[in-house]
Amino acid sequence: MGWTDTELVLVALAAMVSPTTLSFSVFALVLGDRPLRTGAWFYLGAFGATLAVGIVAAFVIGDAAASSEPSTPKTWVAIVDIVAAVLLVAYVIKVLRRPVNQARMNGMIEQIGKVASSPAIAIVGAGATLANPGGFIPIALKTISETDPSATEYIAQWVGFTVVALLPLALALVMLAVVPNTAKRTLESFRGWLERHARTVAAIIVLLLAAALLRNGIAGLTG
Repeated sequence: MGWTDTELVLVALAAMVSPTTLSFSVFALVLGDRPLRTGAWFYLGAFGATLAVGIVAAFVIGDAAASSEPSTPKTWVAIVDIVAAVLLVAYVIKVLRRPVNQARMNGMIEQIGKVASSPAIAIVGAGATLANPGGFIPIALKTISETDPSATEYIAQWVGFTVVALLPLALALVMLAVVPNTAKRTLESFRGWLERHARTVAAIIVLLLAAALLRNGIAGLTG
C-alpha cells in the first residue's frame, strides 16, 4: 500500500468516526418510533448525496491531481496537502480544548426528533445534508485523483470511500433488521459512549491523516 492509498484509508476512517456524523446517525435511529424506516431513508439520503459528488468528480476532476512520479505529488497538490494538514491540526486542537456543548447537542436531538417523524423525502434530505462525510469530501476527491484513475476507477474508489464513511449507520441498520431489541439497547449504550469518547477517537485518526498529508506535501515540495 502506497502513501496515497494510506491517505485514502485514513480519510475514509476519519469521515466514519466524525462525531457530528455519528451523532446525527445515532439520533436518527434512537429517537424515532420506527428506527429501521428512519434509518434506511436517512442512509439512502447520505449515500446518494455522497455518491453523486463522486460521480460528478470522476468526469470533472478525474486524474487532474495525478503525478508522473507517484511518490512525489504535484506542487499544487503538495501545497493543498500542507494547508489541509495545518487546518486539520488546528481543528483538532480547537475541538479538544472546547467543552462539550450541551446546548448544541440538545439542538441536534431536537432537529433529528422532528425529522424522525417526517415524510420519507424529508428524512432522505436530512440524511443527505447531515450524514455525509462533510469536510473530508474534498480531501477524498483529491486523494483519489492522485491515483491516476479512469472515470470507472474513480467511481469504484469513491463507492468504497462512501461505504466506509457510512459503515456505522449501515451496520446499525443490519442489526435493527436482524436483532431489533438488541440493536436498540446497543444504540442507546453507544449514544452514551459517543458523548464521552467520540471526539478523542476522531482526533487520533484526524491527526494521523494530517501527518500523512503533511508527509506528502513535504515530499512534493522537496522532491
